[in-house]
Amino acid sequence: MSFNIGLSGLYAANKQLDVTGNNIANVATTGFKSSRAEFQDVYSASKLGTGSKAVGSGVRLANVAQQFTQGDINNTGNVLDMGINGSGFFVLNDSGSLSYTRAGTFKVDKEGYVTNTDGSARLQGYGVDANGKIRNGVLTDLRIDTSNLAPKTTTTVSSTINLNSTAGVIDQSIAANRFDPTKQATFTEQFSTPIFDSQGNQHVMDQYMVKTGPNTWDTYTLIDGRNPDGTDPTVVTTPAIPEIPAVPGTPGTPAIPGTPAVMANPAIPSTMTFDSSGKLVSVSTPVSPPTTPPTATLGNDLKITDWKPGTVTDGVWKANGAAANPAGLTIAMGITTQYNADTARSIPAQDGYATGQITSLSIDGSGVLLANFSNYQTKAIGQISLASFTNEQGLQPIGGSSWKESYASGMPGFDSPQSGSLGMIESNALEESNVNLTNELVDLIKGQSNYQANAKTISTQSTIMQTIIQMA
Repeated sequence: MSFNIGLSGLYAANKQLDVTGNNIANVATTGFKSSRAEFQDVYSASKLGTGSKAVGSGVRLANVAQQFTQGDINNTGNVLDMGINGSGFFVLNDSGSLSYTRAGTFKVDKEGYVTNTDGSARLQGYGVDANGKIRNGVLTDLRIDTSNLAPKTTTTVSSTINLNSTAGVIDQSIAANRFDPTKQATFTEQFSTPIFDSQGNQHVMDQYMVKTGPNTWDTYTLIDGRNPDGTDPTVVTTPAIPEIPAVPGTPGTPAIPGTPAVMANPAIPSTMTFDSSGKLVSVSTPVSPPTTPPTATLGNDLKITDWKPGTVTDGVWKANGAAANPAGLTIAMGITTQYNADTARSIPAQDGYATGQITSLSIDGSGVLLANFSNYQTKAIGQISLASFTNEQGLQPIGGSSWKESYASGMPGFDSPQSGSLGMIESNALEESNVNLTNELVDLIKGQSNYQANAKTISTQSTIMQTIIQMA
């Protein structure tokens, strides 16, 4: 029996050395999880039990347990290198067969799909709809779409504006003071904002602020120096006639008053009204096209519904074939104030943009793949999915720092990173092996000592047997 006990010890020590050696061999393997040999003692039993004086029958390998502790995450500078800080596994699909890994060394194949290092399996995640919204629920092969981002027409413009309450009033009943965008004396302040049409062409929207009373301001809005409908607000149909002064020393010859110039397409203003505290009360915008009698809409926004995008060549305006937003262009004025401070405006925000080419890729902590474009826009093109298991120890290793589900592991659950107990994604980084080399070298010494000790047991038993044989 002692031979069998010693042999079981040799076998166990050999397995311990195998496990330790495998850990040491994979100390630099990305996403590798160390293992631990677990042993149990063995007793021979009969129908009556083993009894209190039973001698053990040796040892057996009970399990090789994987240790899913967190490995160090080190930066690499490659955006498709990803480490999971926390629990969870990347999901890979190889022709319909799912596997799970912590090794985030991914690349893009010729078709744009994100794959593992050898290109044999595709990374799984969630796709997006036409608006860039993540479609959770159904796993799909993640693909990096490198097509151009289509242009978007401007629908809203917003900014914070303060109009100086001490600015001088411009009396527009005087002909010389009537608004003319070419004469700075006819307006108090001018603000410019870039906007875009449906083809991504950039236009300049100018807002001219004219203080017309203690708490009222007129706002004239021109696009590319013209009325939104493309007409020129500076075209004169009837020139101004200057006043003819009275002839000195000639009684009965009074001065003859002049007449202002008549504009063919005068700019039509919106009127802002403020209360005594300097807060905006309302914005009155004339209905376009004009009605008889004139009517206006009240609110906190300016609304342009008659913009016709075009270009001006040699002074001639021509439609460029693009369109404006069908619902109109809304200019948010609700946070405009009239305080005793310099007239100023914050950097305007508008939601239109020209077409853009993808320039770079980034991945946030929740696993969303973000495409960055040359027009300074960012669009989600997918989201990584992570898998979790009730019993990670039950996963079946298949090599390549990957595992398959098993009966012992239970069914996987899929969700986005940072959901529930799932960890976060760290892009430009990889999770290193969790092997502690110092501990493994100590275990190697222990395994060697165990092997030698069990070999000594067999040697001693052999010596005893030889003694018995010699006595015969």
